Formats: sequence, structure tokens, C-alpha cells
Amino acid sequence: MKTKQESIFSSKTLTYFLQLTETMNYTQAAQILGITQPALTQQIKKLERTVGARLFYSVGKKLRLTDAGYTMLDATHKIYDVLNHATDQIQQSTSATQGEINVGLLASVEDSVFEDFAIQSYRENPDVQITFHMLTRKELWDRLENNQIDLAIMYLPDDSIKNWKPYESKRIISDDLLFIHHDESLSKKKRIKFNDVPETPWVTYPMNYFLNHVLHESFKNAMVNFPDSVARFTTPQQLLRFSTQTGAYTALPNSFMMGQGAQEQTWTARFEPNIRFDLAFVFRRGKDKIPRIGHFLAQFDQYLNTKDYLTRLQEIQQNR
Repeated sequence: MKTKQESIFSSKTLTYFLQLTETMNYTQAAQILGITQPALTQQIKKLERTVGARLFYSVGKKLRLTDAGYTMLDATHKIYDVLNHATDQIQQSTSATQGEINVGLLASVEDSVFEDFAIQSYRENPDVQITFHMLTRKELWDRLENNQIDLAIMYLPDDSIKNWKPYESKRIISDDLLFIHHDESLSKKKRIKFNDVPETPWVTYPMNYFLNHVLHESFKNAMVNFPDSVARFTTPQQLLRFSTQTGAYTALPNSFMMGQGAQEQTWTARFEPNIRFDLAFVFRRGKDKIPRIGHFLAQFDQYLNTKDYLTRLQEIQQNR
């Protein structure tokens, strides 16, 4: 027979509880978890009976945490922190050239340099298995928090995260967001103010993507309405192709455009004020002390010391 502690702190129970606190919606949480809504409701009610208090309550159609729910959420995060710390400590005694590394890559990032590095890394360390996961910004943070990925490759600064204490970052490159257009009358402009951007349809990243968020904030800060988006794609290659084929405007990282060569009837300009951001590795504090993770990061440094990021990106794009 299970003890009360075993009933409360089973991995499944905590996973169900955390997922519901993130979505605050039984239907969405059940879909993400791959179970039925009644099954999720039953598990939450069972947890509430075990702790002797309601964890959620409803206001109309909206779900809210009770005081007991907030206490449970805080305790759950602390449990995961302890387990993650213990896992990292154990792994610090492992080999630098054996094991598995899980890397989360922001889906909107041009991935060719990282693919090229993975090939080189495999040749040097065939016993280290590197797994890349293409993820949204929210998925990256969730998996970092739950120790499901070792490293995240993403854009910074990211104001969606308020507490940076558990994390560290390592810059890969600083980048600028470029305005991509097809207006010959603007072709000589190296910079363009937001209120000078023509009212032409755009193709953009999806709404919850980092660069879309940054772009919206920049237009908002300039007190200019954001242009109408007629299509949305997740990768820079898709955005550029749609833009050049339809005449829609877009915005893409300078590092990506440098590797594309001249595009017919297509010009670029920096925004004014400029939109600058970093591409960086993000990881839980102390994760780089794990031998295989530290070795991976050192290898990547050496990879870029031999040839810098932009040079490698341009060479890869030209050879495709």
C-alpha cells in the first residue's frame, strides 16, 4: 500500500499537477499530456484528497490556484530543483567523451552551423550522442526547468523569464534584425525608421516566437501600428522564400541574410532604432561543470576560433 508521501510525490502526479498550473485549462493540459480530460480531473481530485485541501478553483470559465495550490506549486518546484541538482552532481563524475547531450534549438534559428558542428563533434567523439530538439521559446524554458535538455540555443535578452538565478548564458554571436523589402525607391536606404515603413503586407514568424515579439514591441515603442501579416512561418528560409515570391515584406537576422547572396528585387535595411539581440547558449547553473557538457562547449569555442560564426554560415550557404 502506498504511503501518503508516495501518493503525493509520484512522478505522474507532479507532472499532471504542473501541466495544469501552466495551462490553467483541463482540456489543454490533458491534450498535452496525452490523456483524457476525465482522467486528468480524477488525478487532480485524488491529489486534493491526499493533501486535504482544494488546489484549484474556478471563476467563471477561468481556473485559479488556491493558497494551498500555490504552496503545492512552490513545493513541487523545490522538489524538481533538488532532483536536478542531484542529477547534475552525479553526472559531474562522468566521462567527458561518453554519454548523451540534449540540445534545444529555438525553431526560428538558422541551424546549419550547429548541424555542421555536430558532424565535426561526432568525428572527434563518436561515443557522445548529441540530440537536437527544435522547440518554441516556451518549450525551451520548460525543458530547461525540468532538466529535459542540457543546453538551449536561443535569442536573448528574453523578458519572458523574470528569475535568472537558476540559469547561466554563453553568447555565441550578437545579431541585428533587418528589414527585408522590395521597394526600389528605398533600395539606397541603409536604415529605416518605423514610421517610414510602407503599409505593405508582411510575412512573419508565429505570434509566440521571440523575433515576432521583439518586432511588435519595437513598433509599439515607436507608436506605429504593426503591419498586417498575411502568412506566418517558423524558419528564416521559409520567410525569405515567401517574401521574394510574393513581394511581402519581412524581418530576418543579419547573420542569416549574409549567407543568402543577392536576391532579385530584394533589399535590406537596419531599423532605426536598431534591433539588436544575442544568440546564446542557456543552461542551468553548474551544468557546464558536467564533463561532457563542458567539453561540448569548449569544442564549440574552438570550432568558432578556427572560423567565426558568420564565415562558417556563409560558406555553408554557398556550398548548398
